[in-house]
Amino acid sequence: MPSSSRKYPWVGFQIDREPGKEILTVEHLSKTIDGVKVLNNVSFRVNKDDKIAFVADNEIAMTTLFKILMEEIEPDEGSFKWGVSTTQSYFPKDNSDYFNGCTLNICQWLQQYTEEITETYIRGFLGRMLFSGDDIYKEVQVLSGGEKVRCMLSKIMMFGSNVLVLDQPTNHLDLESITAVNNGLIDFKGILLFASHDHQFMQTVANRIIEIREEGVIDRLSTYDEFIEYKKKLV
Repeated sequence: MPSSSRKYPWVGFQIDREPGKEILTVEHLSKTIDGVKVLNNVSFRVNKDDKIAFVADNEIAMTTLFKILMEEIEPDEGSFKWGVSTTQSYFPKDNSDYFNGCTLNICQWLQQYTEEITETYIRGFLGRMLFSGDDIYKEVQVLSGGEKVRCMLSKIMMFGSNVLVLDQPTNHLDLESITAVNNGLIDFKGILLFASHDHQFMQTVANRIIEIREEGVIDRLSTYDEFIEYKKKLV
């Protein structure tokens, strides 16, 4: 496809307020899932301007950590505390709970999450995310995987949170949409905690890498490529 005919969604994450110095403190978190200890004594502190890519041999560990931080599940041990000035938005790896059996159309679905309730505003916003014409009247339960991801990203953009927790945000997206999300997160002025399988995405967005180990973590203030080189030296 000629580059001039490619369509890129507009992805931009604004923050409603500046976060303070206290962002997130995680102390000695442990969690067992189906008899497997996926988190074992995990501790770290998140600072202002951090964009942290989480990696692990078992990706369930990252999803479990994010679910704990968003209070969807409780840890077996340990604690965490968000700073009082932080607001969080979450992109779950599995978004089926938001869409399965939901008969709302895209416009109605998004109106649930914003004070800007005029259809004109919603239509304009969705147009930038490549939902045009009658697309916005499709029931969300019949959307493709990529369309559902664009809906979830639209919801997050409307919140203006200063902390984003994103679990595999580029799954199901085409190259143009991945590029748009990539650029939007590079420009994001808040704090980012994320997991991804996309090497280039991790390399260009993250300024810190935390690897969840069988016990504890490896925590490096570096790009993803620098982290990989560091790991090679440990072998």
